[in-house]
Amino acid sequence: MLTSATLLLGDEGREAGLARALYQTVRGLPIISPHGHTDPAWYAANDPFPDPARLLIVPDHYIFRMLVSQGVRLEDLGVPRLDGGPVEEDPRAIWRRFAERYYLFRGTPTRLWLDYTFQHLFGIDEPLCADTADTQYDHIEACLKRDEFRPRALYERFNIEVIATTEGALDPLDHHKSIRASGWNGRVLTTYRPDAVIDPDFEGFADALDALGDLTGCDTGTWAGYLDAHRARRAYFREVGATATDHGLSSAETADLSAQEAAALFDRIRTGRGDGNDARAFRAQMLTEMAKMSVEDGMVMQIHPGSFRNHNIAVFHAFGRDRGFDIPTRTDYVHALRPLLEAVGMEPGLTLILFTLDETSYARELAPLAGAYPCLRLGPAWWFHDSAEGMRRFREMTTETAGFYNTVGFNDDTRAFPSIPARHDIARRVDCAYLARLVGDHRLREGEAFTLARELTVDLPRRAYKLDLPAELGTGQT
Repeated sequence: MLTSATLLLGDEGREAGLARALYQTVRGLPIISPHGHTDPAWYAANDPFPDPARLLIVPDHYIFRMLVSQGVRLEDLGVPRLDGGPVEEDPRAIWRRFAERYYLFRGTPTRLWLDYTFQHLFGIDEPLCADTADTQYDHIEACLKRDEFRPRALYERFNIEVIATTEGALDPLDHHKSIRASGWNGRVLTTYRPDAVIDPDFEGFADALDALGDLTGCDTGTWAGYLDAHRARRAYFREVGATATDHGLSSAETADLSAQEAAALFDRIRTGRGDGNDARAFRAQMLTEMAKMSVEDGMVMQIHPGSFRNHNIAVFHAFGRDRGFDIPTRTDYVHALRPLLEAVGMEPGLTLILFTLDETSYARELAPLAGAYPCLRLGPAWWFHDSAEGMRRFREMTTETAGFYNTVGFNDDTRAFPSIPARHDIARRVDCAYLARLVGDHRLREGEAFTLARELTVDLPRRAYKLDLPAELGTGQT
């Protein structure tokens, strides 16, 4: 369990002492969570979480992918099937399967997050295993029935200043409007994620374009009308509080076609005459169009490429997306982003935050790009790399070329609400240890290290995501 005050900070020596001193100045700072996937319905309804299994296991692909890799079926973990077929309904049975195999997570960041959650949120110090499964289930279940474990209370207990969720272009954002109307002072922002109406290979794409037209009153049968529909939805998201967009396409490839070429391409896509090359070109063009719209409206743009989505097609057809079978792939940024950057890369007010699952691109491509183009910022170590080791590698491979101020601090990118404090605490520890090392190597003054510790924790994410400004003022025109 996480009983050591020196966790990830070092045990002895001047650098370890400085790392601990740096950490003490940031450990109590509020959590800025500008990109994630928690459910806004939690904060809107503020109902108790149902049970330990549905809180910690069923929605978390970090957990069930490891269990599946050791032969456990998704059905036996309560993951719902698209066809409504039978899955395990007993949350205690799900918990027992998890507890019996908890040893599988040894050495993983998931184990670190879960141990932190068990100890700091639920006050459990005894290791989870088959013998302790029922006792710990009963304890957590009893906690979840108390008001102080409802979503809004946990938001406040976690010292969250702002948290962003991610919604598709067609989402009515009713939960976000309900949160704002409730008078609660928690700040929950939405993020515009238009993948389902940008990617022709997304299931139900044609129907989604029809729905986009119906929703906006724009003619999504034409290129101009389709772009206007995006502008309308982006404006609606901004009205409800959004400051950012997010794009999770498989590639970072961009294009900058002429208006005539883009209209012809859209016509082929819209009428079902486009082939695979057209679909690829359309995704590339739409990333550039989204960047151009960000120049217009000031929304921060995030790109999360490099995942081979739904690698197991049988699992995808049975259970849908985000079921643990997304795999990192090699990603090109230098050539892929050039059309977009040629078009708008020097525009004042544009912020484009790049993430990667390809660590080989950190020093070779991403840091040099961010160290040159004023619009570019580097998102933190993401998904498969948001471990302590991955965070260290990120700093080591990007700082020498991009510095600290072309990065955006940390964001947790999680669906697992209880793990948010653990993830941010680990990031703070890793950053403080890295800063102490730079001081020890005489590459950084001690006073600068204390300044940077705070900036990496709260100031950089606030600035990068325009969180210090009301949504209507966070534009490139101010």
